Amino acid sequence: MTILITGGSKSGKSHIAETIVTASGLPCVYLATMMPFGEEAHAAIARHRAMREGKGFVTLEQYTDIGTLDLPKGSAVLLECMGNLCANEMFSAHTPRPVQKILTDVKTLSRRCDLLVIVTNQVGEDGVLYAPETMRYIKNLGEINWGIAQEAEMVIETVFGIPVMMKGEKPPCLY
Repeated sequence: MTILITGGSKSGKSHIAETIVTASGLPCVYLATMMPFGEEAHAAIARHRAMREGKGFVTLEQYTDIGTLDLPKGSAVLLECMGNLCANEMFSAHTPRPVQKILTDVKTLSRRCDLLVIVTNQVGEDGVLYAPETMRYIKNLGEINWGIAQEAEMVIETVFGIPVMMKGEKPPCLY
């Protein structure tokens, strides 16, 4: 099963994703995609590690090429976050067709685990025009989110920590 969790910055996406993954009863894998560059990134990484502490997660750091991962049999994977993965593929790996590559990698990853929960961000809703490179990132992430949402069994938008079901039934662990 694939679940996509979206929402604005600091909306509670990670908490909801962790709740779903840990409630699954499966071995929990945290797939970290944030490259540790700069103080802000290190602070975010530390915050997320603290949130997962004692919850039984095994952390795998994979900044690109998520389709190549070897996962434990029958695992629940929390991919955090698609926005970072998109930027990594576009700017670090210089992937020529990042949207197609990421969507293919997500399908491959979803076949290798029993549960895949993907955290993403809603970007581009502010109506502001940015530099061309940033606009390309916004477009790509939007296309990736759309593609994953089409394939996912469940899509949740997080608003002020509240899960709003966009597709599928609310998991019992969120009541």
